[in-house]
Amino acid sequence: MTAISTAKSGPPRRRSFSAGRALSYLGMIVVALYCLAPFYWMVVSAFRRPEDQFDNSPIPSPISIKNFTAVFKHDVGFQRALLNSVIVAGVTTVLTLVVGTFTAYALARLDFRFKNMVLGIIVATSMFPTISLIVPLLHLFTNIKWINSYQSMIIPNLSFVLPLAVWNLNAFFRQMPFELEYAAMVDGCTRGQAFRKIIVPLAAPGVFTTAIIAFIAAWNEFMIALSMVNKKEMQTATVSISKFTGAYGFDQPFGTQMAAGVLVTVPLVIVVLILQRRIIAGLTAGGVK
Repeated sequence: MTAISTAKSGPPRRRSFSAGRALSYLGMIVVALYCLAPFYWMVVSAFRRPEDQFDNSPIPSPISIKNFTAVFKHDVGFQRALLNSVIVAGVTTVLTLVVGTFTAYALARLDFRFKNMVLGIIVATSMFPTISLIVPLLHLFTNIKWINSYQSMIIPNLSFVLPLAVWNLNAFFRQMPFELEYAAMVDGCTRGQAFRKIIVPLAAPGVFTTAIIAFIAAWNEFMIALSMVNKKEMQTATVSISKFTGAYGFDQPFGTQMAAGVLVTVPLVIVVLILQRRIIAGLTAGGVK
């Protein structure tokens, strides 16, 4: 009786398992399409002719690069905006890594009072909404004459990116055995030399992942750059795109905005796709003891 009931119940289980797997794959496909659809439509719209910008066909016909050439016209100033974004994001990333690495190391490897409280305060600072800090920062930067400068964008960006970097790097330093430093110091290294020659190279996946995350966050920042800069030559790419007025006279800037959006996002997408294994390894390594 038991054998018969087992034989009868076997096939439905296999069918249920296959159905569950099919639903899982279907769910992943739906999520992927949902995430990729806006990007696909941006690319398609960028390659339409200006007179076809409101066409709803899924493939542009004919394909045109007029929107891209219009973006790089001298009066648009998009080249300078891209340079500003590279400077702001690059400097923010470098400062984040330098300050974040030392801070995370101190919190993870050194013993001092209120260490956990300090880490909690650092993480809590990232929870403040950007809009709540714009007015006091604008008032401060106006008084010290920092408006329309790189530091007026880099310093606020640093205050939002740095807590995430400290939290991420802190996890990497915590999961490293203390014996590594002790062995290095027995061999004659100071604590600083052990940090530089032993700990930092071993934490390279975490540092690399943190650098990518910090750069993307600073590159995509909009609110601070919009508020702290009112000169066209100091605008970042995200702000410049929002202020496009049309490169063909009195037309709607939809096509040029889509072309500029492709130029801003495609490099990041390519970098993430090429380095995805390193990024995933960096994100997961800190959580494994």
